[in-house]
Amino acid sequence: MTEQSFPMRPTTKDLAKAAGVSLATVDRVLNARPGVREKTVKAVNEAIERIGFVRNQSAANLARGRRYRFQFLLPEAGDDFLATLVERIEESRAAFLSESLEISMRRVLSNDPHLTAQALSRVSPARVDGVAIMAPESPQVRDATTRLIERGVEVVQFISGQPGLRPLDFVGVDNNSAGATAGRLMGRFLGERKGTILVVAETMNSLDSVERRLGFDTVLTADFPNLSALPSVETYGDPARTRMVIANSYANHPDIVGAYLMSSEVRLPLEALCGASDPMRQVIIAHERTGYSEEKLRNGTLDAVIAQNPGHLVRSAIRVLKARSDGREPLASQERIRIEIYIKENLGLY
Repeated sequence: MTEQSFPMRPTTKDLAKAAGVSLATVDRVLNARPGVREKTVKAVNEAIERIGFVRNQSAANLARGRRYRFQFLLPEAGDDFLATLVERIEESRAAFLSESLEISMRRVLSNDPHLTAQALSRVSPARVDGVAIMAPESPQVRDATTRLIERGVEVVQFISGQPGLRPLDFVGVDNNSAGATAGRLMGRFLGERKGTILVVAETMNSLDSVERRLGFDTVLTADFPNLSALPSVETYGDPARTRMVIANSYANHPDIVGAYLMSSEVRLPLEALCGASDPMRQVIIAHERTGYSEEKLRNGTLDAVIAQNPGHLVRSAIRVLKARSDGREPLASQERIRIEIYIKENLGLY
């Protein structure tokens, strides 16, 4: 068969001509339908390689009337950052309707890994094509996620990751780098001051907290020997416990010169910190840009906020789910979430 060249992107008609088969046969091969001889399938695949045919998935979906059903599974409990994520999901729900994407959201995930695993077990491929899961790492959640994939549901690890699953299916910042960034800022802001650093997490069972702590400690230990980070205190999102553990930390360590709030929800620990100490006499670094964290940056309570863009997070999760549903690899460079640093002086620029 003679080589053929096509000045424009090859179409299915071009593919049929190059393979010497009908359009109907090409359609059956592209959609993996039965009733096509192996020799014919091979001829079509060889023609695909020869002419550089790339399937227009959007056009194919439109022709078949296909719709994608994606769902965000979020924690039941949460504060300002979760509220911001919910707003961005609602925006995306409307924006993606024209692309045949149905975006929904359920706040059903618990801090209890067993209850979260039960919630994941109830996700049915008959109702959704893919889910973005925001849940702390645990063996129970990891196993439930694996079973979900085995049932044919595409999965994105949303902000919180589960080790051992496909790395491109995690959407969020590199938490080790985020923690290292916090360590660098803390050391630079404190300069030659000596003392200890309070580190507050909602739970250290969360992989993102573990990775942030590791990055923070690595930088502090290597480059700022005048500073020593205390063992992490865990709040579990409980107001009374938060006030108690933070008050005890300041009572037992009068040399605290800085505080690193590792979790995405900053209101509860920061209020407890302000009740137990003078925030103006220390450097305080937190995560995630919200209305509350902006306010605290502007009045000087917070010195810096390390953030990830909620809109980018949501859109990236949707794009990854769509790519997986189409049998394509996500575009890694497009889905890489940047670490953003905010101080009082640059809030109005973004």
